[in-house]
Amino acid sequence: MTLIGTLKTDKGGSAVDQVVSQMRQLIGEKGLTVGDQLPTEKELCETFGASRNTVREAMRILKTYGVVEVRPKVGATIVDNRMSSAIEMFSFNVMDISLETFSDIQGFRGLLEVSSVETILDQITAEDIADLRRINDKLRDPSEIEVAAEYDFEFHTRLVSVLRNKAILDIYGLMKPVILRIMLNGKTRDTFKTATFEEHQGVIEALEARDRLAYQYRLKTHLETGSANFSMKDAAS
Repeated sequence: MTLIGTLKTDKGGSAVDQVVSQMRQLIGEKGLTVGDQLPTEKELCETFGASRNTVREAMRILKTYGVVEVRPKVGATIVDNRMSSAIEMFSFNVMDISLETFSDIQGFRGLLEVSSVETILDQITAEDIADLRRINDKLRDPSEIEVAAEYDFEFHTRLVSVLRNKAILDIYGLMKPVILRIMLNGKTRDTFKTATFEEHQGVIEALEARDRLAYQYRLKTHLETGSANFSMKDAAS
């Protein structure tokens, strides 16, 4: 690939930051899309007036963000792994959850799962309800607590999927590491088998009956159970 013209250089930031910015500009100006190859490392060095190490570090950053994939003898190819890369990076930041973060996440879940009741009741099908029941049945005898939390998350993800909105579903998936920690907080394997299972069952029954008030009450109560567990933990620490 031969590059035509001179790319603008952003002022400020490190040399690597500038090359990352220039690479993104190059992708846009050349109309490169998924599957297209970037110029060779040598060409990029000449175009940007940058060292080989700087270009390699910039390429590493773009790879981390899921924009390019670098393979031996092939070079750098444009990809679109941004969502999966974001999920992977997000998962490193969930060792400790503050009360503020906890409240924000639960509030967001409430907006999606509780406040969207009209859309959910309007769009839910018998197949959706059957899937929710099948997933909830897994909680009857989970092999271990972490597996139970995965089933709990699967149940809520399936509920959110009733909104038929891929962007919302992707964002919910992005928050999975934090939501799982919230689900595990203050619970045991038996808690999932009994309380969580029964609370989910109540939500399913309300959905089957198309009972708006019962659905909102049962799901809000279910989410607030986690809030109570977190508050007790916070008070004890």
